[in-house]
Amino acid sequence: MCRHIAYLGPPVPLGELLKRPPYSLVRQSWAPRHQRYGTVNADGFGVGWYADGDPVPGRYRRRGPVWGDETFADLARVVRSTALLAAVRDATEAGADGEAAAAPFAAGPLLFSHNGAVKGWPHSVAPLAAALPPAELLALTARCDSALVWALVRHRLADGDALPQAVADTVLDVAAAAPGSRLNLLLTDGSTIVATAWGDTLSYLAEPGVRTVVASEPYDDDPRWRAVPDRTLLTATRTDVLLTPLKEPAE
Repeated sequence: MCRHIAYLGPPVPLGELLKRPPYSLVRQSWAPRHQRYGTVNADGFGVGWYADGDPVPGRYRRRGPVWGDETFADLARVVRSTALLAAVRDATEAGADGEAAAAPFAAGPLLFSHNGAVKGWPHSVAPLAAALPPAELLALTARCDSALVWALVRHRLADGDALPQAVADTVLDVAAAAPGSRLNLLLTDGSTIVATAWGDTLSYLAEPGVRTVVASEPYDDDPRWRAVPDRTLLTATRTDVLLTPLKEPAE
């Protein structure tokens, strides 16, 4: 059910992170090592990155497998960035949304990805959807579970929640409405990464003051990679990584 990665650090070509490592995100699209659900992530992919002086990231997304996209190969070779978020997708169910359903989703300076699936979609979370303002529902760019989860996060942010709080509370709300959901969320604004481990794997690699990488699974065998415990909220910058336990909703 998808693989994703976020990076903060010195400027690097996108391909240095997404293609070059031995177990890169591109390789994970057909041969993930730690994916618990699904085996091939060929239902779409995307990357978002930040340019100097512009807080709004650029994005490149497509509906097919990343390994067959020559434009992505060129883009990854020449585009450099100090922050990015990328994902490869294994769709929860077949649909017609195409690249609109491929992460990263975006709003202003934010990039977002969801690795997992909402159990009982869409009926289980209908009450959460109904609580959103109609304008926000109409603005959904896709009809998939990830798009709704993103709308729930954005709604909390619009109400004034900080990034970590909005992500954590959204996960708890969806988990309460749809027990058994897998809710590994990944969010960045170009200076902070917020992520959750909830039902699938998550790891991070930190060189304090230099770079921080958060990913569904390590892209190499560097011993500095650390696994994030399940039911955990991760908040990271280039200098620090904070892990906060998340409590299972009461039944």
